[in-house]
Amino acid sequence: MTPDLILISFSLLTWGLGETMFFYFNPLYLQKLGADPLIIGIVLGVVGFAMAVAHTPAGYLSDRVGRRPLLIFAWTLGVLAGWIMALAPNLGVFITGMVLYGLTAFVVSPMNSYITAARGKLSPGRAMTLVSAMYNIGAIAGPLIGGYIGDNYGLEKTYLAAAIIFIVSWAILVFIRPQPRDHHDPDSPPASLFDNRRFIGYLGLVFAVIFACYLPQPLTANFLQNQRGITLEQVGQLGSTNSLGIVLFNLILGQFNPRIGFFIGQAAMAGFSLLLWRGTGIEHFYMAYFMMSGFRGIRPLISAQVRELVHISQMGLAYGISETVSAVPNIIAPPLAGLLYTLNPEIIYPISLVLILASLGLSYFFTPRNRPALANTPT
Repeated sequence: MTPDLILISFSLLTWGLGETMFFYFNPLYLQKLGADPLIIGIVLGVVGFAMAVAHTPAGYLSDRVGRRPLLIFAWTLGVLAGWIMALAPNLGVFITGMVLYGLTAFVVSPMNSYITAARGKLSPGRAMTLVSAMYNIGAIAGPLIGGYIGDNYGLEKTYLAAAIIFIVSWAILVFIRPQPRDHHDPDSPPASLFDNRRFIGYLGLVFAVIFACYLPQPLTANFLQNQRGITLEQVGQLGSTNSLGIVLFNLILGQFNPRIGFFIGQAAMAGFSLLLWRGTGIEHFYMAYFMMSGFRGIRPLISAQVRELVHISQMGLAYGISETVSAVPNIIAPPLAGLLYTLNPEIIYPISLVLILASLGLSYFFTPRNRPALANTPT
């Protein structure tokens, strides 16, 4: 690993610790502050909208002004949002902090571009899954600590501890080095991304897969607490199980061709929905949260496949567009999940299972086959 890849890995490890101290508890804290399931779904949808609108501009800017400035800005914004949530006196201020935090999702495209350029001798897929694994090593402990603090001192203290940890992560990140921008030959520019049929077709598949896999997730913590009677500490333990699974999924899937890993991740999410639907004991929920790791496992593989479809000078923008498409289900799925929850808390799981099986069928026909990446020389 290159020095910059090591720095960004440890910064993400620290951020993963802080973020997952509260991430799994957001729906429960919203509920504590007075939001009902439908309102929770709408709030999560608004956060998803904030995530979606930020990706493409960030990808464009990463190709134009460089990746490092955007990474530092995103980390700084995340620190600010963390402190707003930690010190929020009411539901409105807390939602403001959540939306601001959602905007930091724009970091994904410049970060993936940075990782791709700093990967050294690693393949793009292996570099992205390895860095993602580092984030999730930190995320193993985060939910356990957050659940313990929430049960013993109150969930608001969990957000305070996370905000402090975010500062440490920021302090590590600022030492990464700038990278030169990538350019195409002015006499032979690449085709516009919107004229790239393989890229556009793949985006449609990405939307279908992410929607199917994300739909059962937003209100699962509420379902387990309200319908299955588990404690905050147990929710934290489930979150840690999920993070451990993500580490293993990333390390394992990174060894495969991205297309194969894409299938495996979706199959794992089908197992998640089945276990939540039919399971009744805590052991089923542990297994379900481990299988939910497949969702986070396929995210870096999407970027790895996008890299094979576009010119290197378009990498940041292509990553940004693919992340925007990936984020659109974050807008649609939570309100739909909230509506389904009010009708029948269990119904969302068989519905999502059917959708995931359909997305697996679509993936077989439309996932890109192996072809050389365009202008594949690393910078």
